[in-house]
Parts: sequence; structure tokens; C-alpha cells
Amino acid sequence: MGRVLEAPATRGTHVSAHHDHRACTDAVLVAAHEAAIARGVRLTDLRAEVLGIVAQSHKAIGAYEILERMQKARRQEKPVAPPTVYRALEFLAEQGFVHRINSLNAFVACYAAGEKHRGMFLICESCGTVAELADPDVDNAIAQAVRTAGYQASHEMIEITGICPSCKGI
Repeated sequence: MGRVLEAPATRGTHVSAHHDHRACTDAVLVAAHEAAIARGVRLTDLRAEVLGIVAQSHKAIGAYEILERMQKARRQEKPVAPPTVYRALEFLAEQGFVHRINSLNAFVACYAAGEKHRGMFLICESCGTVAELADPDVDNAIAQAVRTAGYQASHEMIEITGICPSCKGI
């Protein structure tokens, strides 16, 4: 049976108005730091800053919106250039700390960065919230279908749009 992958503070529910963004952002950053150490890669301060901005959103967020938020937070500091944000996002995606939502040309934080899983996302057409799904049965069925077709997949992403439980009033 599938489950929605969310921050530990909200796992199994949809993000609500009472959601503690700070706790889930911290959880994503801690998990990313631990995974980076285990993999022998560097989660620099800038990469962690980008990841934190993506994790705070719970909606897909584009590179220029990330850049804008960074510039607001760094009022007196040297501005960040767009290529810097793109490089950080590329690293974060390669490590599985964020996922790129192709249809939105934007990114969401991964709440299961340490787990091997296929990218399956529910995207609310009303509020823009993105929920990541994990379902081993679906993963296995897709893997089997790919093998049967004799295809070697290099990137797998499933995006499903609709209306989330909060917007439906459930």
C-alpha cells in the first residue's frame, strides 16, 4: 500500500495551517547532512540554504524564486548569481535531496532522501502543494514493465495532478 512521504512531523497527513515548517525543514536538513557525510560529499552552507528554502515551501519552487528568497535574506551580503543556485539545485537533485518536478520546472524537497525510491508526485492544481508518494508495489510493477520492454531507464518520474484533500474540504 502506498504512503505519502512527508516531513516526519506531518507524515501520513496533508500539510495543514498548523504545520510546523521549522521542524520539517530542520528534519530535511539533518537527514541531508547525515546522508552527505555517509556518501562522502559536501553539503556546503549555500547548498543547505537552497535546500532549506525548498523544504520550507511544500510547493514546487523554481530557481528564480529561490534566488529571490536568498537575496531577501542576504540584504547586506554579496548577491547570489543564478548559476550558483542552479549548481546547488543540480547537486541536491543528484544526491536525491530534492526532486525536479518537470511539468512545473521547479523543485520539491525529498523527505526520504536516504531511501531508494521512484519519484511519484501528487500535484494540487488548486493550492500547488506537492506530495511525494512511495509505493513498493507500483515501483515493482514499473520496474517489471521496463524490463519486459527491454528498456534501460535513466530517469523515472510520475506526476499526477488533481485536487488535494485540503482543497477538496476533506
